[in-house]
Amino acid sequence: MYKIILIIAIIAIFVTMFGFNWYKGKTAPSISDTSEVESGEAVAYFAGGCFWCVESDYEKLPEVKDVISGYMGGETESPSYNQVSSGTTGHREAVKVIYDPTKTSYRDLVLHLLKHTDPTDAGGSFFDRGHQYTSAVYYQTEEEKSIAEGVVSEIEGRKVFDKPITTSVEPAETFWVAENYHQDYYKKSAARYKYYRKGSGRDDFIVSVWGSGEHDVLFENKIEAASSWYNLKKPTDEELKKILTPIQYKVTQKEGTETPFQNEYWDNHDKGIYVDIVSGEPLFSSTDKFDSGTGWPSFLKPIDKDFITEKQDYKLIIPRTEIRSKYADSHLGHIILDGPIENDKIRYCMNSAALRFVPKEEMIDSGYSDFMYLFNQ
Repeated sequence: MYKIILIIAIIAIFVTMFGFNWYKGKTAPSISDTSEVESGEAVAYFAGGCFWCVESDYEKLPEVKDVISGYMGGETESPSYNQVSSGTTGHREAVKVIYDPTKTSYRDLVLHLLKHTDPTDAGGSFFDRGHQYTSAVYYQTEEEKSIAEGVVSEIEGRKVFDKPITTSVEPAETFWVAENYHQDYYKKSAARYKYYRKGSGRDDFIVSVWGSGEHDVLFENKIEAASSWYNLKKPTDEELKKILTPIQYKVTQKEGTETPFQNEYWDNHDKGIYVDIVSGEPLFSSTDKFDSGTGWPSFLKPIDKDFITEKQDYKLIIPRTEIRSKYADSHLGHIILDGPIENDKIRYCMNSAALRFVPKEEMIDSGYSDFMYLFNQ
């Protein structure tokens, strides 16, 4: 009798702690995602190990409307959880992120993935082992591919991790929506989820790399704490007239152009970064500056394309690409296609009046320590 009671007790404990695995084997196969995104919303796909955790991490972002758990990257039609978790289908556990592109960028979402996983783990993710639990960014356009690869390169350049990043950047394929039981699992089965997450070591790893806390440890949030552009409330036109010199106001607010060879930075060869004259947001690095012979500061590329905006300009009849700062919305200059051949002839022709130069030796004290990596290459 005691043996029977003991067996029943063991079964009860097993079902309580691991009953989810038994249940998952009874669920229907996944279904192809055919849902439509509402006007003004955008979609991104990521894999970062256990999709319970990835879903939870993205849903904490206020700019994200919804996150759906599912599978991507394999060949099997309508794979079930048991098939995917066995590693036989080629899929990864993945999530579909529906977000507001006016409030966050694709770059920020890619960055969020790298900050909430171990992107150096080529064999799985914490407790979960196998290809099905490795991390990936699934891009839908060449622009998304370029952004994702740029973020990975940026993190590598900052030497945030001791090992190389192995997060894959792959084209998006059919997204199979996971069984209903998986959706919002961190809410439906909060106790089990917290037990799993803590035991997996995911949060301990994140803290070991980025520090503790949610809003003051990740590097762009460090930037936010040190600088003002992230939450910039743009001054009124009257305030700008008082803050800026006449030529600075003309260039940044009225899309003017300063005189070549008679501006502050056209011949500046010192090491440092160039920031927006109004907001201080980082724009260009001396490491990408070159002598174009035109009399204006010229660069191969911005520090990060997410720090600028591009706009078609027809003022000279022939269309040009105007460059503006993202947060201050200052007119900076134009892309001119007369640059180096190896740079696809792209030249960022800027106005000194729109910029402020921060010397390398002053960057840390000025709140730009996160950009010191530019001079370690």
